[in-house]
Formats: sequence, structure tokens, C-alpha cells
Amino acid sequence: MLYHVRMDVLIPNDMDADKVAELKATEKALSQKLQEQGKWRHIWRLAGEYSNFSIFDVESNEELHDIMMSLPLYPYMKVEVTPLLRHPSSVRENDS
Repeated sequence: MLYHVRMDVLIPNDMDADKVAELKATEKALSQKLQEQGKWRHIWRLAGEYSNFSIFDVESNEELHDIMMSLPLYPYMKVEVTPLLRHPSSVRENDS
């Protein structure tokens, strides 16, 4: 199942800089692992914002939920999830 996920990161301004750096490094490593596994298919930064649009390719709602909850920055995120379905007019047979 494909999902479009918008993540807005809202780290408190008074959070310890070392803690922020640690969270970001751990998040990056997990993100890259999930990308290598094909579960986090795409990630795009939104210019001028601490936000991204991502495409996840996972087996179920529960798997996406578990992935999102495992992200170190999740407690500091506003997240919007949209399930995606292949459009019948798409010429790409293998992108579902």
C-alpha cells in the first residue's frame, strides 16, 4: 500500500542542542535504512520549512503506524497521512 505522508517537525526552541543533534542523527539512520528496504520510497524537503513529503510503500495501515511511531522525531511532528491508489489512467503498470 502506498501512502503520501507530510511531516512537519516542531522541535521546541529550548531543547538541548546535543539532544536535537542526537535525535536528528538517529532519525537519519533509520530513514535511510527504511529507504534501503524500499518501505520509505521517496522523501522530499519542502523549501523554507522543516517539513517533508514522503511516499511509503508498506503492507498495512498498522505497519505505517509502527514505522511512524518508531521515528525518534515523531513526538515533535505534526503528521498528515493520505492513502494512495493507482489511477486508472496511469500508463505506469508497475507503480502500485
